[in-house]
Amino acid sequence: MTKVVGSGDYTYECVENWGKLPAGWSFKEIGAVGTDRNDNVYVFNRGEHPMIVFDKDGNFLRSWGEGVFPRAHGIFMAPDDTVWLTDDGDHSVRQCTLDGKILLTLGTPGKPAPFMSGQPFHRCTHTAMAPNGDIYVSDGYGNASVHKYDAKGRHLLSWGKAGTDPGEFNLVHNVVCDDDGWVYVADRENHRIQVFDGNGKYETQWNNLHRPCALFMTRGKCPCCYVGELGPGMPVNRAYPNMGARISILDHKGNRIGRIGGNRPGLGLGEFTAPHGIAVDSRGDIYVGEVSWTNWPTTFPDTPRPDSPRCLHKFRKLG
Repeated sequence: MTKVVGSGDYTYECVENWGKLPAGWSFKEIGAVGTDRNDNVYVFNRGEHPMIVFDKDGNFLRSWGEGVFPRAHGIFMAPDDTVWLTDDGDHSVRQCTLDGKILLTLGTPGKPAPFMSGQPFHRCTHTAMAPNGDIYVSDGYGNASVHKYDAKGRHLLSWGKAGTDPGEFNLVHNVVCDDDGWVYVADRENHRIQVFDGNGKYETQWNNLHRPCALFMTRGKCPCCYVGELGPGMPVNRAYPNMGARISILDHKGNRIGRIGGNRPGLGLGEFTAPHGIAVDSRGDIYVGEVSWTNWPTTFPDTPRPDSPRCLHKFRKLG
């Protein structure tokens, strides 16, 4: 049975059981997803095979990264056909070829900077690239900072500290850039996306979001931003409706123009528990990865966790 979600220009068909894993393999859960220029899909996950690559029809192509990435978190697909991978368990960012050769490493693998020091990195979370090739790293769980590097990996500047004022962060979880060089930061536990210029000057913020977690920015003059929102994280508000566990689609001014997901976390088609990574391919199809293994006890505390909770979704754009 076909299920259609969304509305208007942002209407999608849910693709059930997309992504054909080899026998005996598991994602466990998915930190991030990305697509290349051929619409192949890169699934950065926390199973035994950290990077698993599929074609657009979900056929397995290859895997790599075994023994390198202890805790997959963020992925950025660069226009030069390289991929930037953020590992919050390893406190590092690696630039790799599409078949897994490491070209550049930011940070010192396995050695975090002091907690809340503002120095790179302590459990960094994601990476983005400006039009001129500069790199931004959100950092993350043990810092409250964004770091800027040039294309050769030289540190240029950092900004941010813990707090709730403009330019401050409460778990800086994701970062994207648009074609004009603006930097958009998912300030997750402050329930907002903050917008900065390329040197960290605060410009504005987008509210009316619940724990924004995953970000994807389209290209062009008037881009759309796809936001994965987490649901409530406390027992006292766990059952509240209309609080995250969804994908919101925003225009370039932060106005909501589309939404996918139920009123509460769910396990059915078109429903989410913990949307953590998101990508949109050249046809407008959406891919969502979830950290459903980690999130399960928070969302479903009275239900035994299955061996492989649903963690990968595909939505085929209609019209």
